[in-house]
Amino acid sequence: MFDKKIYQQRRAKLLRQVKSGLLLFLGNNESPMNYPANTYHYRQDSSFLYFFGLSFPGLAAVIDLDEGRQTVFGNDVDMEDIIWMGPQPSLKSRCQKIGIGDSRPLADLSPLLQEAVRQGRKVHFLPPYRGENALWLEKLLGIRGDAVKDYASAEFAKAVIAQRSLKSKEEIQEIEAALAVSAAMYREAMAMAQPGITEREIAGFIEGIALAGGGRMAFPAIVTVHGETLHNHFHGNRLEEGDLLLVDSGAEAESGYSSDITRTIPVGGRFDPGQKAVYETVLDMQRTALSMLRPGISYRRIHLRACAVLVERLKDMGLMRGDTDAAVEAGAHALFFPHGLGHMMGLDVHDMEDLGETWVGYDDKTRRSQQFGLAYLRMAKKLEPGHVLTVEPGIYFIPALIDQWRAEKRHADFVRYDKVEKFRGFGGIRIEDDALVTVRGHRVLGPPIPKESAEVEAAVRHR
Repeated sequence: MFDKKIYQQRRAKLLRQVKSGLLLFLGNNESPMNYPANTYHYRQDSSFLYFFGLSFPGLAAVIDLDEGRQTVFGNDVDMEDIIWMGPQPSLKSRCQKIGIGDSRPLADLSPLLQEAVRQGRKVHFLPPYRGENALWLEKLLGIRGDAVKDYASAEFAKAVIAQRSLKSKEEIQEIEAALAVSAAMYREAMAMAQPGITEREIAGFIEGIALAGGGRMAFPAIVTVHGETLHNHFHGNRLEEGDLLLVDSGAEAESGYSSDITRTIPVGGRFDPGQKAVYETVLDMQRTALSMLRPGISYRRIHLRACAVLVERLKDMGLMRGDTDAAVEAGAHALFFPHGLGHMMGLDVHDMEDLGETWVGYDDKTRRSQQFGLAYLRMAKKLEPGHVLTVEPGIYFIPALIDQWRAEKRHADFVRYDKVEKFRGFGGIRIEDDALVTVRGHRVLGPPIPKESAEVEAAVRHR
C-alpha cells in the first residue's frame, strides 16, 4: 500500500476528469474453485486497488462527483470470521490509511444508488469482467446482467485509463520489485533446462520462487518446447537435447504490480545453427524496437519496423523474397509473426484490458487494422513518458498456418514455402522485456536477464 496522499491525489484527479454523477467501484469477491469454501487465491480488482488500495473481498466504493463525498462500503468481521481468519482491522481504520473518513455497511450501498437513480443522476461504473459483478450490478441498478456491459461508462473508463497509463515513480519501483523476482525465476529456469527434466518441474520451481518473493505469478506460466503455440499451458513434455524451451512468465509483487518476461532457451546449452539464426533475428527485431522507444512515436510504427527487420533477415535465410516494404504492407511476415509487438503493463499484466483493449492501445487518431497479425497489435498509439509496455517480438513455424497459406498460395510472391517446409517442427522463439518510456527515450526495467545467445547458452551450461 502506498502513502494515503497518493490515493487521495488519484481520486481527486477523477473528480476533475468526469463531469458529474456517481462513480461506482465494485471490488472483487472470493471466487470458488469447486465449492464455496475452497476459493482461488484472492485478487482485488486492479482499478479498485489503484484508487483505494484495499485488497480484501466484500467492498464497494462510491465517489459523489457533485458533492465531493467519497465512501467505502463493507462489513467488519464477526466472530465466525475471526475463528477462521483471525482478528482483522476495522473497516474504518483501514479507510483512514487511504484518506477516507466515510465508511458504511455494505447494506447501505443499494439504497444510496437507488435514490440516485430515482433522482435521475448518472451512476458511472466500469465494464465488469466477472459474472458475479455483472449480477451485482443487476441487483444494484436494475440493469439485466447480460446487458450490463452496454451501460458501462466510457467517460469513466477513459478517465481511469488516462491515469493508470502513466506510471509514477512509486509504481515503477513496484514493477521493478516484481522484475527482480522474475530475474531469479529465469536464472533457475535456464539452469534447469537440461535433458530429462519435465516442463512441469520448471513451471513448479519458478512459481515457488514467485511465492517465496512475497507475491505470486502474474499469470499462468508458459513453459513449453512447443513455442509455436502462443499460449501453450501444457507442461507434460520431457526435455530433450536440442529442444527449444520457451518460458513466458512473470512475478506479481505483493502490491499487485506485474512483470512479464519471455526467454527461449536451448535445452542442454547449445543453439544449433538454424536455431541461432532464427534467435538472432528475433533479438535484432527486439533491439531495433527498443532503440526506437521514445515519446511521440507510435507503437504501430515500431511494430512495423520490427516486422521489416524480420523480412530482411528471413530473406537472408532464404525463407522470404521480394521487396521488404511491400511484404510488410501485404502482411506476408505474419506467417512467422502473427501477434503484436507488445502491450501495456502495470497492475495487470495486460494493463487495463478489462476496461477495453481498444481504449487502452488506440485512440481517435489510431485505428485498429483488420489485417491478419496486425489486428492483434494491442498497443498502437503514440507513446508518452510514463508508459510501461512489453517488447516481445517472436518467430514461429506453425504447421497448420503454413499448410493453409501454402494451399491458398497466399503471399507466394514473398514466402518461399519449399524452404519454410524445412522448418516444420522447429517450434517458436520469443524474447520479451518490459520498458519504461522516459522523457528522453526509454529504460529497460529490472535487472538484466540473459538474452544474448552466448549468455543464454552459458546460463544453461554453468549450473
